[in-house]
Amino acid sequence: MSKLIIDAVKDNIFFMIINNNNTYSVTHENSKNNYEKLIVLINDFLKNNNLEISDVGSIYINRGPGSFAGIRNSLSTVKAIHMIKKIDYYCFSFKDFENEINIKYENIPNLCHKFNLKKNLINPYYIS
Repeated sequence: MSKLIIDAVKDNIFFMIINNNNTYSVTHENSKNNYEKLIVLINDFLKNNNLEISDVGSIYINRGPGSFAGIRNSLSTVKAIHMIKKIDYYCFSFKDFENEINIKYENIPNLCHKFNLKKNLINPYYIS
């Protein structure tokens, strides 16, 4: 099963798929318009990589700190995917991995497991 990483808390919306040791990524402008169609962007990204949402085994989502709108919309979208498709998700923050050196998105799933991040738990960090 593929792993989907979503990060919408920074200047760009970032998606990455890890599929059988291959990685695919894309970025989009961090805008209100893109927040409103986040699920469409996810589906298009999957489709462009010959995948469907049912091919995703787990989702890793950045919970902040960062943009309130980015956190709110990405967490809401992932929660809806979880409720409908029963795909587990892990909410991470780069603060969770403070002692790690040179963190790459490809390593997020392993780091979430290494640091025992709980699945299906939302605990966002907002900046003021």
